[in-house]
Amino acid sequence: MNQKQEDNKKGDKPKIGFSRYFLFLVSLIVFIAVFMYGPKTEEISWMNFEKNMLIEHDVSRIIIVNKETAEIYIKEEKLNTAKYKALTEGVFANKFGPHYSIQIGSVESFENKLEKAQQNFKEEEKIGVTYSSRTSWVNIISWVLPLFLLIFFWYILLRRMGRSTNVGGVGSAFNFGKSTAKLMDKDTKSKVTFKNVAGLKEAKIEIMEIVDFLKNPQVYTKLGAKIPKGVMLVGPPGTGKTLMAKAVAGEAQVPFFSLSGSEFVEMFVGVGASRVRDLFKQAKEKAPSIIFIDEIDAIGRSRGRVNALQTNDERESTLNQLLTELDGFGTNTGVIVLAATNRADILDKALLRPGRFDRHIYLELPNKQEREEIFNVHLKPIVKADDVDVKVLAALSPGFSGADIANICNEAALIAARKKKEKVAQEDFMQARDRVVGGLERKSKILSSKEKEIIAYHEAGHAVASWYLKHVDSLMKVSIIPRGKSLGAAWYLPEEHQIITKSQFIDRICASLGGRAAEEIIFSEISSGALDDLEKITKQAYNMVTFYGLDEEIGPMSYYDSTGQSETLFGKPYSETMAQLIDREVQDLIMTSYERTKKLLIKYKSQLEELAQLLLKKEVVYEGDLEKILGKRSLDIFSDKNQS
Repeated sequence: MNQKQEDNKKGDKPKIGFSRYFLFLVSLIVFIAVFMYGPKTEEISWMNFEKNMLIEHDVSRIIIVNKETAEIYIKEEKLNTAKYKALTEGVFANKFGPHYSIQIGSVESFENKLEKAQQNFKEEEKIGVTYSSRTSWVNIISWVLPLFLLIFFWYILLRRMGRSTNVGGVGSAFNFGKSTAKLMDKDTKSKVTFKNVAGLKEAKIEIMEIVDFLKNPQVYTKLGAKIPKGVMLVGPPGTGKTLMAKAVAGEAQVPFFSLSGSEFVEMFVGVGASRVRDLFKQAKEKAPSIIFIDEIDAIGRSRGRVNALQTNDERESTLNQLLTELDGFGTNTGVIVLAATNRADILDKALLRPGRFDRHIYLELPNKQEREEIFNVHLKPIVKADDVDVKVLAALSPGFSGADIANICNEAALIAARKKKEKVAQEDFMQARDRVVGGLERKSKILSSKEKEIIAYHEAGHAVASWYLKHVDSLMKVSIIPRGKSLGAAWYLPEEHQIITKSQFIDRICASLGGRAAEEIIFSEISSGALDDLEKITKQAYNMVTFYGLDEEIGPMSYYDSTGQSETLFGKPYSETMAQLIDREVQDLIMTSYERTKKLLIKYKSQLEELAQLLLKKEVVYEGDLEKILGKRSLDIFSDKNQS
């Protein structure tokens, strides 16, 4: 065994020691105990002093301190008598005095009484009086000790705060203005690489170019190229912005400073700007390096007039300092700033301009092929069964982000473990998808027979209407088992569209109104069960009219604001007359679609009733049972020609 192994073996033994703060506390307690319970001077009355001490010739001298107290000292030979035994025995024996004290009213009065008491004494037996001025330790400690304890506890508090806000190690008590960025270098390298980032091919190409510039700058600079100062990653939540930054940290092989935009915001004015300065100073010292600011919208919000009522001086000063720093370092100094946000529309224009953030990389929700790649990444650690079809999982998760897919894989593993399975099957992934989209199944929710019947016809209405509408996605299953907030659901296999036509919008609105229409046709009354459907189709109808310009009466006009500034306006961007016209057109659109849906369900009423009865019996109806009742789906049965 070598010396290093022996040292490691010895190092395994737990070390026993005391904190210096603990030792200080113990010492302080001992000091206070000695101070409070140590040798004290007993205070007596003048009568006791005169009869028991002065007349008995026991007093050796008297000292008047600060003209307030008379200290009495007993003769040494008298201390050995039984009378003064209490002064010479015990832990806190007081042999040297002063042994007693008397509070005097005035010096003249005390001297007169002393002279009168000694008038029969011989001249050599009389006790003289001396005077002294002192500063009492009690008075000093009474105000020094609380002050010292206050400073001591503040020191501990600030030191702990300093540790949490320092980059490299133990911080000081006054490092509020220091950067709180987490530094990743060769010793603390990120384990995430571009191999762990599935999809996002175009974004990876641009990011990899930045990394290559840091590794081989001469390839670019010899041609006169300049390194981008900043790269802004923009995209919806869960699309992989932070993951991409971690991959850059793992691939770049350069110091990587990572922090959130909210860490610049502090309760003390000027701290944010100070931290920005310190961050860029550290980055320049360690160049080539990368700075990553996550959720930069915390400090980068627009300073426009619409935000005048929400102005925060500390946030604005921090943003101004950030803008200055981004302008302050040269293009080829080797410092690159990465930033991520899902609210690029609210960022200040001065922050986004070329020269500060030269590149804007948009990370969109993954398409089917990219979702398949993401599934393959997250399925690696999962023990999956042979029937797991990744292509089907990718097809059944349109609009899902990478974070959603990771959640589905984890939920599937949890469901399989709950069932004591050895492998995760396709069925578990399907249940996990339903769990993530619709919420937890609530089979224990008690419904009356009448409520259950209404729900069955409601969901059957959705199913029949969508089955015969051309532009509605394929129906997979219908369920009347309560899940999450819903009491039933129709599950579809959505197709991915980059644009949506007016006919597709109208068909989707009709399918959503199928439940409400079925209730009216079967029960001749309506219920509150269509609340979610009505909310959804109302928003769709307003979007068609006000955003997409799909209404013939209003024409090709759009009140959509891509900058996001209209969110902070108090009024609408159109007149009251236009508002009335919009409301009327939206109402006409919804009522026309509702009547169209009712005609369709009346035409296929027998199939509607048969499907509802099957739902009451089985609770969940799949595509095969739907085809037995409704037949093979023919998209020409209720085509655009019959929409009137």
